[in-house]
Order: sequence, then structure tokens, then C-alpha cells
Amino acid sequence: MSDKTNISQISGNPGSPNSHRVLGLGDLVFYGIVLNQPVAAVGLFGLVSILSGGHMVTTLLFSMVAMLFTAVSYGRMASRYPSAGSAYTYVGKGLNYYLGFLAGWSMILCYLIIPIINTIFGVLTLQRLFPGIPFTAGVIFFIALITLLNLLGVRSSMKANKIMLYLMMIIITIFIVMAIKHILHHTGIKGLFTFKPIFNKETFSFSSLFDGTALVALTYVGFDGITTLSEDAKNPKRNILLAIIFVCLFTGLFSSLQMFLAQQSAQSMWLGSGLTSDVPFYGRIPSGQIETAFMTVCAEVGGPLLFKAMTITMFIACLASGMAGQLGASKLLYGMGKDNVLPKRFFSYVDKKQNTPVLNLLLIGVLALIGALSLNYQKTAELINFAALIAFMGVNLAAIGQLYFKSPKKQRNILTDFILPALGFVFCLCLWISLPAGSKIIGGIWFVVGIVYLLISTKGFRKQPASLDFKDV
Repeated sequence: MSDKTNISQISGNPGSPNSHRVLGLGDLVFYGIVLNQPVAAVGLFGLVSILSGGHMVTTLLFSMVAMLFTAVSYGRMASRYPSAGSAYTYVGKGLNYYLGFLAGWSMILCYLIIPIINTIFGVLTLQRLFPGIPFTAGVIFFIALITLLNLLGVRSSMKANKIMLYLMMIIITIFIVMAIKHILHHTGIKGLFTFKPIFNKETFSFSSLFDGTALVALTYVGFDGITTLSEDAKNPKRNILLAIIFVCLFTGLFSSLQMFLAQQSAQSMWLGSGLTSDVPFYGRIPSGQIETAFMTVCAEVGGPLLFKAMTITMFIACLASGMAGQLGASKLLYGMGKDNVLPKRFFSYVDKKQNTPVLNLLLIGVLALIGALSLNYQKTAELINFAALIAFMGVNLAAIGQLYFKSPKKQRNILTDFILPALGFVFCLCLWISLPAGSKIIGGIWFVVGIVYLLISTKGFRKQPASLDFKDV
């Protein structure tokens, strides 16, 4: 669900009809890490720690298991349909076109919210650097900036993405080293070898664990973008599946390491200040710093330099992802306008000079402005998860339908073709059920609109629904 870069930029080869099948397993894994970002869990540290009773590491690992089952379904469906990769395609082929349209409709909601969540977190990080900036003014500035850059036709290259990824890795590695030193200094070696961040019987409950896991699933949203490279991957039947699994494992384990050290550093930070351990670390996070609590820990373990480096890096990452999200959403609306899914005159308009869907960019900018001023970081994350989990459940069911029920009996494998995707569906369903009612109401309204549109456009399900093209998003 993040920035999708041109294939020729990834491979280093000029894009042409003859440049297919150039991406190896390493290229695919790198691309997936770029999509997910190695610091994806940073913004969730404070929120999920509070929701889960200090069990963010556990929520990350639990969510990773759910995503791994779903990743297998995505990978296997990509091997079955290597020409296109999206929940819309897989659900449409594996189940039926009407359910496929609704899976695509849920993905559209994800794309529309990406600029909103990046705006909110980008402004919150900016306020940590410049506390006097009003949130409303910051939102207006941020959206105006990404909209202007997109209108001017500024595009991020793969080279810029690589630099950004390396910068993130360097800074988070510095944090890891300094956090280990900080923990050793304050609590000794026992602070690094404790199961409390994974299981603390004093604060553990299954309801809080599911609440936190439902939110932390945001960390993994984006791995499905690897399937869009199926046409350009070497041995896609093998490599797409392996790449998705590797990216999920890397995201889960690396994020868990970061959050483990952040939690132990935060706990030792207050203990080192002479405070008792009666109140857990997440109970001491200032209310105005919950979303940026990780930066507070960075300031403690690495001083002002690490604090500023992490904050600036996260702001730039939000800026780049916000631009990519706005452009991706505008392209999606353009495709829908071109195919008469939406009013063609408005949504298919393209500025000839910059070759950009100007009206769509402005519309996404207005929607992002309204959304960022109406919602908070947690609510936008929950909405993305609402939509993404529906798409994930659809792909798992499609995998069962296509790989088990539609395959010849001799080729069916009950473990790989039925049980694994069924577990993926059940895990995603449990996470979806755990989402708060607010996200279900807003997401439900969006879904009802999609069903009404589908009912009208297909004349009561008597026609095939309009196609949705996610290839260039």
C-alpha cells in the first residue's frame, strides 16, 4: 500500500517489452522492505503498548503469524495469475467478479487513507522538533507541500528510495546499539534477557492482546505490493512466494527487536530516575507524546542527536509516503474515470504539460485535509486495517476456492490448499473483529456505498462489474 516504484528503476535496466523477468529473489525482497519500511512499527509504539498492556512485542509476533498464512495465499495466487497482482484480481478469479470488485473497493479505501495517516504522523513528528506549530497549520502546510510536489511532477526514484532505506537502517541500528548500552547500564544483563515484554502476567489479557494486534497489523500492510512484480520476476511461482514470506519474517522479527529494546529502555529510563516500578512504562507516556513515544526513548538512549535524526527521518519518510499515496490514489481514480467507473470528464482529466491527473490530486488533497483534521493517528490506522484485513480475508478464501475446490482431486493438498489459507482467514477475521466499532462504522459505510454502486452498475448483478486497475498504483 506504499510507494510503488517503476520496474526499470528497481532493476537498473531500461523499461521495455524485452526487459521482462529481470528481478531475482533479492530484488523482490528489497522492494518489499522498501514498501513496508524497517521502521514501520515506530509510530505504533506508544499506542499499542497502552492497548496491549505492554505486550507490543507479542502483538507483532502474533500478527506476523497471521500475515505469514496470508502471505502464502498471496504468493500461491500470484503463481496462478502471474500477469496481475492484487486482491481484486485474486478474489475475482478465485471466487467471483462481484466479490472481487468489493475486495478492490476495500483497497481503494486503503489508498485514500494513506495520505491522511502520513499527514497526521508527519505533523506530529514536526511538532516534536518545533513544539510551537499548531496542528491545523502543520496539516495545511504538509498537504500543500505534497500536493505541490505532485503537481510539479516530482517523482521519487529508486535511487532515492535506496538512500532513504539505508538511512533508516543506519539510524535504527544506532538506536539498537545505544539502547542495549542504556539497558545494560541501568538494569544490567537481566534487562536484555527477560520475557516480560512478551508475557507479563500482571498486565496480560487476551482482549488487550487482540486489541493491540488489530492495530499493529498496520506494520505489515504493504507486503502484498510484491505481487505486482509478478510479470517481471524470475521464476515468479517460486520467488514471489518466498519474497513475501521473507519480508513478513523480516518485518516481524526486526520490528519486535526494536520494540523490545524500546520498551526495556523506557522501563529502565523511569527506574533510573528513581521512580518505582509500580506504574508500567506505558503509563508514564505524556498524553501529547503517545504517537511519538519512540522519539522520547531515542532522546533518552542517544541524546538530542539521535532524537533529531530519528524525528527528521520519520518526517521525510512520511513526506515521501504521503506523496506516493496521494499520487497512487489519484492514478487509481484516473483509471476508474477512464473506464467510466467514475464520471469520466472529471476523473480522467490529465494535465498535458506535467502528465498528471491534476483534478484528482487536488481532490485527494482536500480529502486528506478533511481526514487529517477529523481523525487521529489511531483511527486512520484502524481504518486502513479494516480495509486491508477484508482484502486479506478475501485472498485467503480465494486461495481455498481456486487451489482446492477448483483444482482436480488428484492435485489437491488439504494442508497447503485448504488448512493454511483457512488459518490465514481465521487469524485475519479475529483481528478484524477486534477492531473498534468506530472503524467498522466508517468502513461499513464505505462498503455499503460500494455494494449500492455494484448493484446499480451491474443492474442487479446481471452484468459483470467494472474492472479496477491497480497495476500502476
